[in-house]
Amino acid sequence: MAREKVTARRILKMKGERPIVAVTAYDYPTAWIAEDAGVDVILVGDSLGMVVLGYPSTLQVTLDDMVRHTAAVARAARSPLIVADMPFGSYESSVTSAVESAIALVRAGGEAVKLEGGSEYADRVKAIVDAGIPVMGHLGLTPQRALRIGGYRPRARGRGEARELLLDAESLVEAGVFSIVLEFVSEEAAEIVTRRLPVPTICIGSGRRCDGQILVFHDIVGLSRLTPPFAKKYVDARRIMLEALSRYAEDVRAGRFPSEEHVVHAKEPLDDLD
Repeated sequence: MAREKVTARRILKMKGERPIVAVTAYDYPTAWIAEDAGVDVILVGDSLGMVVLGYPSTLQVTLDDMVRHTAAVARAARSPLIVADMPFGSYESSVTSAVESAIALVRAGGEAVKLEGGSEYADRVKAIVDAGIPVMGHLGLTPQRALRIGGYRPRARGRGEARELLLDAESLVEAGVFSIVLEFVSEEAAEIVTRRLPVPTICIGSGRRCDGQILVFHDIVGLSRLTPPFAKKYVDARRIMLEALSRYAEDVRAGRFPSEEHVVHAKEPLDDLD
């Protein structure tokens, strides 16, 4: 039986109802698995730069990359809400560029977009929402701003940063976001923000008091080279895949593959062609 389609409006209504389950996915196979797992939200994250494309950070990911991967995810996922990340350089320069980038991601199959930043980008958020596209905010550790904020350190552990986090969150809500990702902030600050906001918070590395959780697909299944301290590996898929590929290589070299069950035979004698 097909699941009910999850929309941005549905996610908004889930605040206080039950925890929201979100995960990243970057292509047809990972989206297919996420669909079958019954997640509520699939984020086509710009983290694909590191876990799929082998870049050192998310800064190298382009809008074309995001469009291509969003389209692949959309071909597999039917029930979850598909949120596409707006990559570095796709919205900072102007409101117009932000709206045009969001439209490109929706045309590729995204059903909402996510962008990093607080009050400084509230005008972009409002313009995208006014264009008819739901927006998910992203506060706390914002990887696209790692050069400015001094790397990938936890945020909002003191009163100053916690107050700034809350003000930014309220600014995004006023601009029209339907939810906000809180990344790598103190559990205490995340709890306060979650309690104060009318929209759901979806946390990654920000504790247990949020309205939902999100993790990177590759961290969950053990395919990441570097796993952040807040992630949980549920299975060592790399070990399983490595074992399978190693056995395949051994079978080919030993002449055990392909065997009779893996071949097709001619329907008539072909000896005269030799």
